[in-house]
Amino acid sequence: MSETFRVALVGCGRIAKNHFDAIERVDGLDLVAVADVVQARAEAAGAANGVPAFASLAEMMAAVDCDIVTVATPSGLHPVHGIEAARAGKHVVSEKPMAISLAGADSLIDACSEARVRLFVVKQNRLNPAIQLVKRAVEKGRFGRIHSANCTVRWARPQEYYDQAPWRGTWAMDGGAFMNQASHYVDLIQWLAGPVESVAAMTATQERKIEAEDSGAAVLRFQNGAIGVLDVTMLTYPRNLEGSLTILGNRGSVKIGGTAVNRVETWLFEDYDDDDKLIESAATTPPTVYGFGHQGYYRNVLRVLRGEAVPDTDGREGRKSLEIILAIYESARTGKVVSL
Repeated sequence: MSETFRVALVGCGRIAKNHFDAIERVDGLDLVAVADVVQARAEAAGAANGVPAFASLAEMMAAVDCDIVTVATPSGLHPVHGIEAARAGKHVVSEKPMAISLAGADSLIDACSEARVRLFVVKQNRLNPAIQLVKRAVEKGRFGRIHSANCTVRWARPQEYYDQAPWRGTWAMDGGAFMNQASHYVDLIQWLAGPVESVAAMTATQERKIEAEDSGAAVLRFQNGAIGVLDVTMLTYPRNLEGSLTILGNRGSVKIGGTAVNRVETWLFEDYDDDDKLIESAATTPPTVYGFGHQGYYRNVLRVLRGEAVPDTDGREGRKSLEIILAIYESARTGKVVSL
């Protein structure tokens, strides 16, 4: 099927280049316009990609025909812009998190459903080759009973990072280390270890001059009885150190490490499987912690719109990690275990 879909992107900040690069590499998708409230940033992105630039989503949609709107604006604006695009009849690709409240997430899901358009929430780390191997191992039952799951995010975000954009680290538009930087890891741990039953957490703003947390830890109890830990900090010196996932079961142990769950460090199972021959080839060396998954994500978007596949992560799937993050914040605020 040769149908081509036209993509317009709103929000030309830090993550936008990953989207531009991915769209360019997927035959069947064409970037047709960009928008940003910062005129210079919009114009620079437009010039770099050879497309017109606009000052707002509304102006862009009024001037340019498109099929898909990619929302890469500050997190607190994702539902606003996603709903605006859906009501205009456009499919929506939302960067993580899809919202910073469950009400915002549900409003976006409902708007896309009412408009009969697709909603895709970007969770590109699911597509890392090493993570795909872990998912297959879980689905094949190779771990046996999963006892423990851990995600560690030891990254560096200096004060300059937060100062570059006044919305970063605010409760109104962003949240902290869990909501922003570690949200993909919250998604991975629930996707691979199973639904979360309850959360107990502590967070702190130890160093950065922001409203939200720069560090924290959460203990998760999964419905299957496993215990999980999320260990997150943005204060690692002097650079990003680790973005890892570990799963331990009674018949298997795996750790996917690197700075962005990009390398198999431990792969031990009781029984052999042909996937065991793939662990070395599954390693990647991404230039940033965003990895290479955006291209694969857009390939899934294209196949879904062509009627050839189901979404890797739709709105309801994207909502799961948001619910856990908000439970982490509630537990840290109240000092109580929070049930989901």
